[in-house]
Amino acid sequence: MPENVYVKEIPSDPDLLPQLEDFIMGLAIKSHLREDKLNSLALSFSEAASNSIVHGNKLDKNKKVKITVHVDEKSMIVTIKDEGKGFNIKAVPDPTRPENILKDSGRGIHIMRSFLDDLRYNFTPTGTETILEISL
Repeated sequence: MPENVYVKEIPSDPDLLPQLEDFIMGLAIKSHLREDKLNSLALSFSEAASNSIVHGNKLDKNKKVKITVHVDEKSMIVTIKDEGKGFNIKAVPDPTRPENILKDSGRGIHIMRSFLDDLRYNFTPTGTETILEISL
């Protein structure tokens, strides 16, 4: 299968998250993502997209979130780009450490890493890219 690329862009409105989730899950099913991985992708994508809207773009509806999906015969790579300034990945506390167990935040990255084949961030002058990779 040749690589296919799909793109969707929305304003930073959390009410539009279900629309994005439907877009990603439709592509995942069309790309024959194994059924046992659908929930992993759904949860990871939802977390990453929400982070882009809330933390990256600070709920500013004038800022956009752009989703780019690359699918080939082996994997699905989803890039979520916001217009935020980024964050220090090393400053995110490890949620498995005893002093962080009861904290309300900080678990998203840990959870996404456990569900995906790869999770990376690309900090650019025009925003932050969250890159989710899952094998088909």
